Amino acid sequence: MSNRKSMGKAKDGVLLPVAPSLSEVPSGYIDMRNAIIAKIQKNRLRFAIQVNSGMIELYWEIGNEILNRQKNEGWGAKVIDRLSKDLKESFPDMNGFSPRNLGNMKKFAESWPNILILQQVVAKLPWRSNIILMDKLHDEKTRLWYAQRLLENGWSSNILDMMITARLIERQGKTVNNFKRSLPQPDSDLARDIFKDLYLFDYIGTGGQRRELEVERSLMDHMEKFLIELGQGFAFVGRQVHLELGGEDFYIDLLFYHLKLRCYVVIELKACKFEPGFIAQLNCYQNVVNDILRHPDDKPTIGLLLVKSKNKTVVEYSLAGFKNPIGVADWQDRLTKELPEELKSSLPTIDEIERELDIEILGASKKEKSPKKRGKKL
Repeated sequence: MSNRKSMGKAKDGVLLPVAPSLSEVPSGYIDMRNAIIAKIQKNRLRFAIQVNSGMIELYWEIGNEILNRQKNEGWGAKVIDRLSKDLKESFPDMNGFSPRNLGNMKKFAESWPNILILQQVVAKLPWRSNIILMDKLHDEKTRLWYAQRLLENGWSSNILDMMITARLIERQGKTVNNFKRSLPQPDSDLARDIFKDLYLFDYIGTGGQRRELEVERSLMDHMEKFLIELGQGFAFVGRQVHLELGGEDFYIDLLFYHLKLRCYVVIELKACKFEPGFIAQLNCYQNVVNDILRHPDDKPTIGLLLVKSKNKTVVEYSLAGFKNPIGVADWQDRLTKELPEELKSSLPTIDEIERELDIEILGASKKEKSPKKRGKKL
C-alpha cells in the first residue's frame, strides 16, 4: 500500500488519498468498473422497488380497512381524523398519515379491488403516480393501461400526468396486453421518482436522515459557489475530501485555500443543533491539514462550523482551549466567536454568511414543506 498517491507529505497513519489517473490502471479496469456500477444500480433499484411495493401494499391494506369499516359499520369521516392523530403519535417520523393521505389510501383500495393486479403492477409505482391515476382516471382498465405503460417506459409522475392529459390511450388503442416485467432502467424518470419519494424513506425510517443529508448537500453546493463568487481569494480544493486517519475514514465537507491569507480554510456543515463534538472533529481536520498540507510559509488553517442552531454558552465552553482559529455560525444568528481581526477583510462578513445561509436554508425548507407551513423558520 506504500505506493498509493496522496496529497501533502507522507506520514504513517495519516493519508489524504488521491485516485490514480486512468492511464495508471490496468487496461481491463474500465470494463470491471462499468460492470460493478451497473450491478450496484440494478440491485439498488431492485431494493427500492421492493420497499416501495411493501409501502404501497400497506397503504392499500390501511385504506381497505377504513373502507370496509365505513361500508359495513357506518363509520364517518371523523374516524380518519382520529386515526391520523393516533398514527402520527405512534410514528412521529412518518408524514404519510395525514387525514388527506389516509383518504387517498381509502380511495386507493376502492380503485383497485383486485389484490392480484395491485401486487403485479400497481405496487411497483411510486405513490404520487398512483394518486395521479386515481384522480384522473375513473375506469380501472384505463388506469391499468397507463400503469403498464409507465412501467414499460420508465415515466415519471409528471410525464404520466402529461400522457393522460394528451389522451395517449386513444392514439395507441385501448387493448391491455402483456407488458415487460423487468425493472426500469436505473437512469429512468421512474427510478428517480422512487428514490425521491419522501414517504418511502419515512416508511423505512431514513427519511429524516435523508433530508438532513440533502440539506447539508445543498449547503455545500451553495457555500462552494458563494465563497468562490466573492472573488476575495478563495480557491476551491475539494468537497467531501477523503482522509484516512489511523485506519479510519473521515470526510472534510469543504476545503479551500485562501490566496491572500495564504492559509487553508476547512468548512464543516451540520443540518442539526450544535454538539460539542463538532468542534473536536473540526479541530482534528485543521490539525491534519496543518500537518500534512500546510506549507511552512502558510498561516494556520481556519475552521468554520455551520450548524442549524446553537446554545451560546455550550459553544463558548466547547471552544475554550482550542488554539486553532475556529468560527461557529448558525443559519440565522451571528458568529459566536469572530475570527481574528486581520482576517475580517478577506473573509465573508458575518452578515454575508447569515444572509446567504438564511436564503439557502429557507429555500431548501420550502421544497419540503407545504405552503401552509412555510411561515415557520428552522
